[in-house]
Amino acid sequence: LELKKSGFIPDVMMAHSGWGPGMYLKDVFPDARYIGYFEWYYQPVGPDVAFMKGEGTRSEDELLRTRGRNAPILTDLAACDYGIAPTNYQRSQFPPILADKLKVLHDGVDVATYAPKAGAKLVLPNLDLSGAREIITYVARGMEPYRGFPEFMAAIAEVMRRRPEAHVVVVGEDRVAYGKKLPDGDSWKKRMLAQHAFDEKRLHFTGLIPRDQYLKVLQASSVHVYLTVPFVLSWSMMESMSAGCVVLGSDTDPVKELIEDGKNGLLVDFYNVQAIARAIIRVLESPEKFQEIRQAARRTIVENYSAEDIYARKERMFAGGEW
Repeated sequence: LELKKSGFIPDVMMAHSGWGPGMYLKDVFPDARYIGYFEWYYQPVGPDVAFMKGEGTRSEDELLRTRGRNAPILTDLAACDYGIAPTNYQRSQFPPILADKLKVLHDGVDVATYAPKAGAKLVLPNLDLSGAREIITYVARGMEPYRGFPEFMAAIAEVMRRRPEAHVVVVGEDRVAYGKKLPDGDSWKKRMLAQHAFDEKRLHFTGLIPRDQYLKVLQASSVHVYLTVPFVLSWSMMESMSAGCVVLGSDTDPVKELIEDGKNGLLVDFYNVQAIARAIIRVLESPEKFQEIRQAARRTIVENYSAEDIYARKERMFAGGEW
């Protein structure tokens, strides 16, 4: 309102839907084009909830709150001139009558930054793995079932037992970002460390780290594990592909939109801990056999998700042209 009072009238407005920041844009600036950004449509029993084991039955309160989370999303869909969703899978979660208003356009990956580095060694301020020959990497906002953290930890316990030189680097916070919260003082990291036997001298938790350090982790990765229930795809998976990682991903729909098993990555059953462990070991045993997969992974991102190309499309979109 203050901008309008000052005489400012935008040509284009864009807002991330979900928490309501764009709900009144069209009321304040009715003549400006409004482009909504839509990540997810919530369902009482969505694909993420239906997929997860051991979650139990949702209470009536949880079901109603889930439905209520769509209120600002639906308001934005009704008001916007059109919307964008970052992936086809995420667009497919919206009812068909609403999805017709959405186009798919990802945010894009900085492929010049997230690029392979030949002979990369991992050295961080508090971690020196310059002498490590085998580095297994895992990245997520939080350590939780939504991103397969329990399955990953169970798998690497087996891998570390069978590969005495393998190191594991986990990037992310010891918290739940998406799923059900645990009681105060409890965490999935604590549970997994208590449940499995690890050589903790070879298991490294970095916490959140700056992007330049995160890039070094990806560039030094021997195999990068990305597991997710059917939910929003993590940008980290795409950045790891751009950096030329061998990505071992879960055989779930958001991952399969980008990765074809044996072509530009590897796919494995989310819940099959032994299969995850075997796949990791297969890459560690014969890294030279996976060079084509590394190259194909990067090519997938460069050709389809390069930020430079996508921002050119966004410029045309903002100008009202074809994109």
